[in-house]
Amino acid sequence: MTLSVIAAAVIGYLLGSIPFGLVLARLGGHGDIRRIGSGNIGATNVLRTGSKALAGLTLVLDIGKGAVAVALGMAWGEEAALASAVAVVLGHMFPLWLGFSGGKGLATAFGVLIMLSWPVAAAAGAIWLATALLTQYSSLAALLGAAAGAVLAGLFTDRADAVVIAGIAVLVIARHHANIRRLIEGRESRISFRKG
Repeated sequence: MTLSVIAAAVIGYLLGSIPFGLVLARLGGHGDIRRIGSGNIGATNVLRTGSKALAGLTLVLDIGKGAVAVALGMAWGEEAALASAVAVVLGHMFPLWLGFSGGKGLATAFGVLIMLSWPVAAAAGAIWLATALLTQYSSLAALLGAAAGAVLAGLFTDRADAVVIAGIAVLVIARHHANIRRLIEGRESRISFRKG
């Protein structure tokens, strides 16, 4: 492992660890987002505060940190880009500043996917959006979007990218284990796009 790969991974992790949802919710006067709704720091839980603007900004920034991490890694080559791709998602999920208890990583993973293969990202994003709008289950949309991204990457990207994308998808799906259980039991909460 070269120094550039290690540096890319460290930078990616630190970028991923920035808890934009937590910071924006506090700045917006909503207190600690971890005490609201699901307790997650991502855009879906920020939406539960009633602020579409804050939720939208959280989504953009979480996607952005994934994309920026990969872009920085690309400057050092493919291996560094892939290392930063995995690290930024891990940083979001397990941030140093929050006792390694962070978000579920979907938006950050989407930012990574945009940089590694924007056509696959567009298709996976469309599946996520359609599922969210039709069912109002954010978790189901995340699961289907992540799975679709992994399958499409396997079909349309090179082996290294496909392996990394599939690995990230597995991480995202694993972080939704409680949501999967609630979906099966019929207890999963829905999101509203009309509030606020």
